[in-house]
Amino acid sequence: MHPAENAAALAEQPRVSPLTVALIILALAVGSFGIGTGEFAIMGLLPDVATTFGVSNARAGYVISAYAFGVVVGAPVLAVIGARFRRRDLLLALMSVFAAGNIASALAPTFESFLLMRFLTGLPHGAYFGVAALVAAAMVPVNKRTQAVGKVMLGLTLATLIGTPLAAFFGQMLDWQFLFAAVGVTGVLTAALIAIFLPRDKAPVGINALTELGALKRKQVWLTLGIAATGFCGMFAVFTYISPIVTEVAGLDLSMVPVIMAVFGSGMIVGNIFGAKLADLSLMRTIGWSLTVYFFVLVTLSLTAHIPAMLFACCFLIGCSFVVGPALQTRLMDVAGNAQTLAAALNHSAFNVANALGALFGGIAISNGYGYASMGFVGAIMAVCGMLVFATSVALDRRDRQVPAAAVAAE
Repeated sequence: MHPAENAAALAEQPRVSPLTVALIILALAVGSFGIGTGEFAIMGLLPDVATTFGVSNARAGYVISAYAFGVVVGAPVLAVIGARFRRRDLLLALMSVFAAGNIASALAPTFESFLLMRFLTGLPHGAYFGVAALVAAAMVPVNKRTQAVGKVMLGLTLATLIGTPLAAFFGQMLDWQFLFAAVGVTGVLTAALIAIFLPRDKAPVGINALTELGALKRKQVWLTLGIAATGFCGMFAVFTYISPIVTEVAGLDLSMVPVIMAVFGSGMIVGNIFGAKLADLSLMRTIGWSLTVYFFVLVTLSLTAHIPAMLFACCFLIGCSFVVGPALQTRLMDVAGNAQTLAAALNHSAFNVANALGALFGGIAISNGYGYASMGFVGAIMAVCGMLVFATSVALDRRDRQVPAAAVAAE
């Protein structure tokens, strides 16, 4: 679908002033900040969770898997269920579930109940980002869609840079339950801001569960999701094992791990802001060049991770590759037809698949004696897979454009 046609296919939004648009995007970004903080900050507090519930660190790690599983399951299910709802109402419902889930996580009396709460809290994650992206894109001109999506996702990048370290710090100082209580309050604040600033929109006409499921029949939807699920495993492989890479490969002190994570977060912000502008100029070229640069950065990381300055530089550039987040989200809007909600939500399921595969393949490489520095090579191999999927998508686009042209010429 052409971007202009896609813009018309989006749920009709009331005309609002530029200031109101900015306030709406701010409200949506606050939600993404809360989601990002809740998702990542727990990683630094797992030992505290294990101590509280009397379980091993390895078992405590199941809470991360439970949340990720909730994201993968919840994105398509809630997107299909919510397809007929007004997007304002759907956002309020999703954020209310997220807020309640985090507050319930803080109050969970047993490890099993805590595990269940993390799964339930993950359910609205993907659908929220998908619907928020659609709302933001519908309020701006077509040539600024990716920038609007990037501003919503800026909350996620700021969570990596600011929210996660602060939540982990106060969680260790006070109690790990503080983290989830604070994130729950952020969810309540987001819901309030959405209710105040986002006008009531019209319910989608002619959209239902079957319409949304129609996205799964579109090859370009699967190819776009495949780029995310395969091409960006490297980012997650590197940062799953960033602590031993910093201490055992680069020979730095453990205290440098938060610093390098902050460098990564800074790269995400830079990639999000400038990459979104590039994507609005040329969407597919931005995705293609990002994959190419990302491949070389990952190879360089494996070859030079023992040099601290190079490790910091590579981590910053890996963070910059986050430009593909808003770009792929916009690409899904273009290829999903009327199945906008499901396709947009599935983007985050795809990145969570990349998260799981990156940790899995990285673990296999380490178990086979290739060492922590090999994470860059693991990611580079998967980046090549992403390039192949991307090349297939481009070739299919070209073929589809040539067929109508040939038909016109024949007439």
